[in-house]
Amino acid sequence: MTRILLLGGGGFLGAPVAARLRALPGAAVLHAGRAARGHGPDGGHGTRGRPLPDLHVDLGTVPVDVLAGGLGALVPDVVVNCAGLTAGPASALASVNARGAAVLCEAMAAAVPAARLVHLGSAAEYGPAVPGTALAESAPARPAGVYGATKLAGTLAVAGSRLDAVVLRVFNPVGAGAPGSGLPGRLAAAFRGAPPDGRVRTGDLGAYRDFVDVTDVAEAVALAATAAGPLPPVLNVGSGAATLVRDLAAELAGLCGFTGRIEESGAGSERSAEVSWMRADISLTAATLGWQPVRSLHDALAALSDATAPATGGPA
Repeated sequence: MTRILLLGGGGFLGAPVAARLRALPGAAVLHAGRAARGHGPDGGHGTRGRPLPDLHVDLGTVPVDVLAGGLGALVPDVVVNCAGLTAGPASALASVNARGAAVLCEAMAAAVPAARLVHLGSAAEYGPAVPGTALAESAPARPAGVYGATKLAGTLAVAGSRLDAVVLRVFNPVGAGAPGSGLPGRLAAAFRGAPPDGRVRTGDLGAYRDFVDVTDVAEAVALAATAAGPLPPVLNVGSGAATLVRDLAAELAGLCGFTGRIEESGAGSERSAEVSWMRADISLTAATLGWQPVRSLHDALAALSDATAPATGGPA
């Protein structure tokens, strides 16, 4: 039985990752976080029917020795870190995204140095890119804001840890449960909440982004968790295509039944205002993990639209 400890398994990316890891043959998935719950191959139990333990920690505040003690008790073969913040004050972003990753690496080095670490990074670490180009893992990291800087600090902590570790640098994930801190989730909520022929106000939608379905991200995590041998320190996880955000908004509006007017007169995202173009070079990930995205952007947007649709039907 392979014991996989998942941090942040209740989040937008963590939930599909948890589901994919639980489907791995012989895997026992343990959860760590503020509200952890164990999930083994038979629905929360080990192969002999005993409940698996959880690790209740806040990665942004837990001391290294406390986390090391928890890891030593669980003895995971793989640790997957999906915990992170995309919005909030700089102090909170730094605590979870930067300090949290560093603490995790130090605790693993002390307690389970042979375990593999799969850490989710962000394309925001790259910062501005040259339009028309694809970002390879060797591209310089020049984050444009606090969020990207804190994610980069986490990546540097992982890369310098000397653990068997890989950072999956995720581009713009889309799918069911997308939070309002990101544009697709925010637009879906706005389209659903507005009258069909009403008005939705947004920031400028003229940027290009690489959108990837969350289930494809989960597949990349599962492959990284189970791949043999050492992996490159960073691997891109994206679609490999750049999409005009305005086109995404128009398609999502149609899927949500919104036929009104989209006005690009509001404030845009401070996280991405300086980045007009982003496209991933995923050739290294394909060569290393045998991974390719299989779901289209339409699939991802349809899942997001369905998840935000109002409930229908009478009482059971």
